[in-house]
Formats: sequence, C-alpha cells, structure tokens
Amino acid sequence: MTITPSTADHLVIGGGPAGSMAAIRLAAAGRDVVLIERERIAHHKVCGEFLSREAVHYLHQLGIDPRDLGAEAICTLRLSSGSRIVTRQLPFQALSLSRRVLDEALLQHARQTGCRILRGVAVESLIPKTGTWTAALANGETIHAQTVFLATGKHDLRGFHRSPSRQSDLIGFKLHWQLSPAAAHALSGCMELFLFPGGYGGLSLVEDGVANLCLVVRRAASHKLGGWPALLASIRTANCHVGQLLKDAKPLWPRPLAISPIPYGYLGPHPHGLWCIGDQAAVIPSFTGDGVSIALHSAALASETCLSGADISTYNRALRAQLRHSMSLATWLSCAAVTNFGRILAPFAFALFPAAMQTIAAATRIPQATLLAGTIAPTRAKI
Repeated sequence: MTITPSTADHLVIGGGPAGSMAAIRLAAAGRDVVLIERERIAHHKVCGEFLSREAVHYLHQLGIDPRDLGAEAICTLRLSSGSRIVTRQLPFQALSLSRRVLDEALLQHARQTGCRILRGVAVESLIPKTGTWTAALANGETIHAQTVFLATGKHDLRGFHRSPSRQSDLIGFKLHWQLSPAAAHALSGCMELFLFPGGYGGLSLVEDGVANLCLVVRRAASHKLGGWPALLASIRTANCHVGQLLKDAKPLWPRPLAISPIPYGYLGPHPHGLWCIGDQAAVIPSFTGDGVSIALHSAALASETCLSGADISTYNRALRAQLRHSMSLATWLSCAAVTNFGRILAPFAFALFPAAMQTIAAATRIPQATLLAGTIAPTRAKI
C-alpha cells in the first residue's frame, strides 16, 4: 500500500518526460520531491515517438541509452504527398522509441534518484496559499508543497487553463501497426512524413519492429469523413506511398488513441504562476519531432532555475527567448501543410530546393548553445 506524503519541497504533476526530468534533477540536488502520475501502469500516448539529438543528449545525462531500450535509429526523412516522394538525409541521427517504454524508464530512474512517486491517483484541485500550494487528490488526501511543476502534457489541470494557441483546430490520432516484412524493411532507418487532404502524419519503426502511425487532421475534415475508418481509407487512397506501406499491415490495437484540441504554437508563460514544463510550457507542431526534446529541456531549465533561487519569470523569459523562432517557423509550416495548396506545393518545393528539408529540420530544433550540460545519476531511493 502506497502512503501519500503530506508535505514536500516540490510537487511534480505528471509522469511524462518533462515531469520525470524535473523530478530527477530536483531529487538529485537533495530536495524532497513527490511526483504524481494519474495512470497506474505504463501506457501509450498520442506522440510521434521521435527522439532528436537534443532528446538523446538529455537522456544520456541520466545514463539512459534509448538503444538499450530497443530504440530504432533514424537517419533519413521521406516526404510524400499524392504520388510524389522526396527523400533527404537528416542533419543529425535520431531515434524512435515508444512513449510507453520511454516514460516508464524515466519514472523508474526518478524513483531511484529519490523521488517519491504516486501512481494511479489524479490531482483534483490545486490551491495557492501564502508561500505554498495545496493539492487535493482524488483519493481524498492532500499534499502541501513549496513549489509545483505542472507537467500534464496537452491536458490542462482543472482551473489552470492556458491562453489560446495559434493552431488549435486539429485532432491527433495514433495507432501501432505490424507491417509486412517488405514494408518494415522499406521503413527501416527512415521517418515517413506524409501529407493528405486536411492533415499530415508520420510513420516510423519503434522497438520490436512495431510501426508507429501518428497523424493530425483538421477537425472539419475528420467530421466530414465521419470517423477513423473513413479517414484511414482516405489517407491510403490520397497518399499512394503510405497506402503501399500499410498494405497487409495489421493494427495492434482495436482503435487508435485520439486527442483534441492540440494547442500547436502555444508558448507560455502560463497565466497562473506555476513552473510549467513540457507541453504546458510550449507545444511545437509534431512534424518537427522536437516535442520530447522540448519536454526534457524545459524541465531541465525550470528545475535548474528553481534550484538557483531565481523566480518563474526568469525561467519563462529564458525559455521563450530560446524557442520563439523555431516555434514560429514550425507553426507557420504546420498551418500551411494542412491546406490543399501546401500539400500540393510541398513536394515540388523540396525537390526544387534540395537543402530545404535539412534547413527546416535544423531550424526547428532547440539551439545547441542553450542545452544544459552535466550528468545526473541515481543517488538514493525512497519507498
């Protein structure tokens, strides 16, 4: 039986990459940290499951090598629209690993570092008091903490809603597949970025030879089609390349995961004075593959800013300065990609300007000079 602690120096709400990274850094510095994850066991999430070099940089700091967890290497980007395909080398080597495996590895590392973890319980309310926060849990208990790190992803905590984003009319879907041997071989080492009427998506291998299909579509287009089966059928018809890759493929779940709205382009500060990290701080369009990197980086930056004694505004200003250019470019491109004009123009433009895909991939990354250095190893354990 897990005993809920009544007090903590720091409370982290959310057990994804951002929440775990913040908890690890704070606990490694000797702080008393409690992390709350509402799901009891490891689970899948809507995510492209792409680990860029920045994400790998932060995971290596923790002594976690995604390849030891089964991650697939990615060195090529292939863009398809209709019957046209453009292939380019990425300007860096990336990896692909399911969030179920990655998140669990990070949570276990947080526990080893000394963080107290509560799983299977949700935060019902969060109330600020003089110098502290009080979190009321769904099990009827409460936790009092000096600071709160909000890492609930794209889902807002009740009473703590973010300001509007630049692109919020999309629905996200994710489904794992077992491809045919020929399709799996064709996909090896490659991230497929595909365009279709009203949306775009990605397809890549993760651990155990499984393929992750993740896509976003405009809400109006999805509703017009009438649901997932019709949407998938339309993608296979509109994009010949994706249709061929999914030929004879078997879905591994009865239905896809879905999420809406997706606040693409949101870049804090959060209006409620919390240490917001991950998607609660910034939501970059998924085609960039930088979501996990931003989660880990924002958590590292926030925790180190807090440990230094600086305030939340210092963290917010720094993160905004680091991300605003890449976020602006990525959101503009995302808005264009879901239009008919953008879908038709993209393969021609990238074929005409061969370096454009690599330039965009490099320009939508966290600046290398802003990445935090250091090594964080487990130091102690609590029950």
